[in-house]
Amino acid sequence: MDSKSAQHQEHQPGREAPMYPAPDYMPLYPGSGRLEGKVAIITGGDSGIGRAVSVLFAREGAKVVIVYLEEEEDAEKARDLIEGEGSEALLIAGDVGDPDFCKAVAERVIKTFGRIDILVNNAAEQHVREDLEDLDAEAMKRVFDTNIYGYFYMIQAVIGHLKENARIINTASIVAYRGHPELVDYAMTKGAIVALTRSLAVRLADRKILVNAVAPGPIWTPLIPASFPPDKVERFGTETPLGRPGQPNEVAPAYLLLASEDGRYITGQTIHVNGGEFPSS
Repeated sequence: MDSKSAQHQEHQPGREAPMYPAPDYMPLYPGSGRLEGKVAIITGGDSGIGRAVSVLFAREGAKVVIVYLEEEEDAEKARDLIEGEGSEALLIAGDVGDPDFCKAVAERVIKTFGRIDILVNNAAEQHVREDLEDLDAEAMKRVFDTNIYGYFYMIQAVIGHLKENARIINTASIVAYRGHPELVDYAMTKGAIVALTRSLAVRLADRKILVNAVAPGPIWTPLIPASFPPDKVERFGTETPLGRPGQPNEVAPAYLLLASEDGRYITGQTIHVNGGEFPSS
């Protein structure tokens, strides 16, 4: 990150195409077939962490379904990247805060690919609230609709299609553990995601379906310039022990661990990828 990184986007959840420097999303190593034959749904898979996970999963052999809100350019780029890895991509645009849309996603995936093996709940939005008075009920509801209800609706939609050894991976955040003074509602949803992950892991253990979470720290994604003013974007991530923000392709391997056979004895857990911060568990 250099001085050119001072930037801002007005649209949530942000677009990757105009970011500078561009986030690093390409996998860091050759694939080894760890997800061969699998079908993965990734919400928010068009950009940021979701894009990095999508491309990595494709490199490891999975067919990838990208669920996104409306960022067509980012989604088409992600499709090109997945197909460039020799895999298949399905793009589905819509709002995960709508339970009927989530049901339609699951039905379309089954119709197209015949199975669902992995669900990555990753779509999110956040808004800086300088004053608690700005946190009106409707604004807070919108964040909850995307960040926690959207996760639950997607789980409800796919749960009947998941078989033994299926995986659900939720994107939490470091703010679920240490909070954030200007992202109170966002932090609330991320805390709820941790509780959802732990509860669902116990509930689904007898079906041998594994449920885990990844809690990223400061990662350079479109959500950052779409959330913070340019001066804060410019300094983003510099206060971590490693002194820089992380890149999406530095988080994606945690999702691969949890999605693959390497993670077959992990459930109800959260992997922290945050540049050296030590949140309370």
